[in-house]
Amino acid sequence: MVGREIVSIFSTMPERLHLYTIPPHRAFADALAIGLIRRFGSDPMRLARGTVLLPNNRAKRAIQDAFVRASAGGLLLPRLVAVGDPELDEAVFDAVDDAEPVPPAVEPLQRRMILARLIQASGSPVDAAEAVRLAGELAATLDQLLIEEVHPRRLRELELGPELSAHWERSLALFETVLTRWPEELAKLGRIDLAERRRRLLDKVAKRWRQTPPLGFVCAAGITTSAPAFARLLRVVAGMPLGMVVLPGLATGISDAEWDSLGPFPPDPVTGRRRRSVETHPQYHLKLLLERMGVHRSEFDSWRAASELDAPPARSRAIASAMQPPELTHGWTDLPRAERRLDGVRALEVATPAEEAQAIALALRETLETPGRTAALVTPDRALARRVAAHCARWGLAIDDSAGQPLSVLPPGTLLLALADAASQAFAPMALLTLLKHPLVMPETRLEWLEGARSLDRALRGPRPAPGLTGIDRHLAEQDGRDGHLRRVAQGWWPEARALLAPLEVLFGIGPQPLRALIATLREAAQALGGDSLWSRADGRAVADLLDDLEREVAHGPALAEPDALGLMLRTLMDETAVRPPQGGHPRLAILGVIEARLQTADLMILGGLNEGVWPGLPAPDPWLAPRIRAELGMPGLERRIGLAAHDLASGLGAPEVLLTRSRRDASAPTIASRFWLRLEALSGGLERAGDLAVWLKGIDDPGAHEPAERPAPMPAVAARPKAISVTEVDRLKADPYAFYARRMLRLMPLDPVDADPSAAWRGTAVHAVLENWFEIDDCAPEKLSARAEAMLADERTHPMMRALWQPRLREAIDWIATQIAADPARKVLAVEKRGAIVFDGVALSGTFDRIDRLADGNLAIVDYKTGKPPSLAAVREGFSLQLGLLGLIAERGGFDGIAGRATGFEYWSLSRNKFGGFGYVESPCDPKRRDYLPANEFVDRAVAQFEGAARMWLTGDEPFTAKLHPDYAPYTEYDQLMRRDEWYGRD
Repeated sequence: MVGREIVSIFSTMPERLHLYTIPPHRAFADALAIGLIRRFGSDPMRLARGTVLLPNNRAKRAIQDAFVRASAGGLLLPRLVAVGDPELDEAVFDAVDDAEPVPPAVEPLQRRMILARLIQASGSPVDAAEAVRLAGELAATLDQLLIEEVHPRRLRELELGPELSAHWERSLALFETVLTRWPEELAKLGRIDLAERRRRLLDKVAKRWRQTPPLGFVCAAGITTSAPAFARLLRVVAGMPLGMVVLPGLATGISDAEWDSLGPFPPDPVTGRRRRSVETHPQYHLKLLLERMGVHRSEFDSWRAASELDAPPARSRAIASAMQPPELTHGWTDLPRAERRLDGVRALEVATPAEEAQAIALALRETLETPGRTAALVTPDRALARRVAAHCARWGLAIDDSAGQPLSVLPPGTLLLALADAASQAFAPMALLTLLKHPLVMPETRLEWLEGARSLDRALRGPRPAPGLTGIDRHLAEQDGRDGHLRRVAQGWWPEARALLAPLEVLFGIGPQPLRALIATLREAAQALGGDSLWSRADGRAVADLLDDLEREVAHGPALAEPDALGLMLRTLMDETAVRPPQGGHPRLAILGVIEARLQTADLMILGGLNEGVWPGLPAPDPWLAPRIRAELGMPGLERRIGLAAHDLASGLGAPEVLLTRSRRDASAPTIASRFWLRLEALSGGLERAGDLAVWLKGIDDPGAHEPAERPAPMPAVAARPKAISVTEVDRLKADPYAFYARRMLRLMPLDPVDADPSAAWRGTAVHAVLENWFEIDDCAPEKLSARAEAMLADERTHPMMRALWQPRLREAIDWIATQIAADPARKVLAVEKRGAIVFDGVALSGTFDRIDRLADGNLAIVDYKTGKPPSLAAVREGFSLQLGLLGLIAERGGFDGIAGRATGFEYWSLSRNKFGGFGYVESPCDPKRRDYLPANEFVDRAVAQFEGAARMWLTGDEPFTAKLHPDYAPYTEYDQLMRRDEWYGRD
């Protein structure tokens, strides 16, 4: 169909076509501007009457800058038209006949919402967020059908045979169903697809110019898309008396055999199958464009204009050799040196992306040492681009990333996502604190707000409270009496914050809702938290526009949506919305995406991120049409993007100086060098290395000499040392005096993580609470202990992991405790969970026992519950783990109210697995059955001796608090960073 149209359109065209190419080693924009000024600049008005057709708005700016550089004074520019601009009406208004106006295009978001609704209505079991995501991919596939002018009815005419999998059959059936209903939706709106509208406009322009060419010149420059509508327009332009088509980097010097090997190929006369084209070649899309234009590459002349930004001509020959198809690369060794030379191209291979970003920043900074010299980083890796910009800030250089950043990573976007995530997670601590601490929240009372948010952070440390805002209320109420600061938070700041979030909780907690209601509630909550300043900057305005469009267009989308899907849907849309910075960055430095870099040049072009999967990127799969179907329809293969990436790289290699960079690993795994990197290395026999950059990279943050810290041993005055200690702190004082010093004197208390998994200490506390209530309320009735444990596990505040994994073990261990107590009726439980204190040798010694029993002989037994293993006997003999003995000392000295007697029993009741396969056993360091046991009548005296020695050394004496004095008995790591442990540990 396309071939017949081309023949009919151009049968009356003159034989001479004005076709040109600018080789890769020339700066395209500057060469074009210089050439146009030479041809038409003698009369300023003649140049101004001309029109230059360009691929996009970024190319317009590049050509404007090139005209400024080439003019050396005032100049009336020709009309610059971006034919890829969605707002094409104004650009081609003068050339389009208004007699038959082209219908307006459907709005992109409106189209997406309608497609999402059609996907759900077609029986696909997906939620609203997934439907919107699939609709975006469906719209992209539909656009490719329209651009390639493939009628949807051809889908029904395909004969694919039985080899097509059931998955693709279902996808194709759904695709056909949607495409059948889509024209009906467009007809209701009175609109057409944007791609279809652009095709009609371009065909109108072509028809008008074919009949009545413009009075001024028309130059189509840098347009490399192979879409049939563009091919028809370019053919018309090339045939006009004052028309010119200028393509970048057309390989006119390669052999006909290499050119013909690229494809596309005609169908096999027997099988009807087409031989696969080499779509990964950088010249394939240009070859396809030429075939659709009905021209041959031999008709192209070289655009005769040079600039100061050109590379040596040998560079173009080397680029063409490097990009040959694989079956021709065996001839590289026979190539003349001139066709393999890559003078001016250097390479830098570093270990990590952080080093790569630092090296690129150094290269950009070094460029500024030469007046007037320019440099640009070109990379598809936006994370690398952001890192480079951050590194340049150390020298006060502000460089704009022209590719922009996704709205989902900019502050207003992250605030909306944090709101949706917090509400969908029932205000779980991590999501809630992420929202409340967001930098855009409460700008007018920021300090007071942050103080409240940080206090709430402290209150929410540890296992997760019950879900919802009510769960936070209950959690704060339970901690009210423990901390006066938290009391102020619960009574003052939290109610204010809670009131701002309550509308979200109400709406998100009642099931599927209309999308408009969800979005409106989210917007109002964002306004309440961020105020008007949330929408004030470019990124804020972009968020406001997105929400406004959504609220207007969601009426066309899915009728209802689960509240949990709102955040996923917003993230999908924000990821696809790029916010580009306003102009105003450094005038001689730039960071460009590969699309923005087309037609751009600089004295130094840095091509970064040359790893496989980055440049070229991995082909994005099409969930709607199988590769076989795309091939049968004549649509671009998924790998064509690799060919476009190769062409972008070839264009970047045309700068006077080029730096190629890659890292040997990314954030998670080793990387593979880009196929382009490997080709350039193989062709040139090894690229020149940027050795100076490697040296600078190593030296920029090198301190010269490392002076590790000495082992800390602070020695405060005796009067300043604490004179009170608990029995659980004695081991820390002896094994790691510095940790005791940091905790008690510096008052640096470790914090639990937010939303923490239940630790051994937390499980122990929970078990102790169960046993305490069982003793005090149920009077140790055996039949009631299990019910207590079940109630604790059923509580909504109990962590799900503990409930699922620890429940069977806890039940058996609790039953064992009840059985064990009932088995010895002569032994009576005196008290549980009671705190006491005495003054011993000038030091207040305090402690809380788990349980104290009265034995049959009248003596006391100190019982300590353990959810894990009890301390080893070896540790006890070394003078550690003597808490039971110190609790016995307090009991014997009358430190616990209502308890008196001599302590002769010291037992650990462990709830872990016993030697019989069940749970629960008793272990004592004074058990005569154990080897090297400690006699019970000497245990308290041994504990007293150890405590007395430690107190006299560190509490009432002047012994330094040495870090990790006995590391084998100091497993605590909370203060290792404070003591800079890794700098000195093991050196002595």
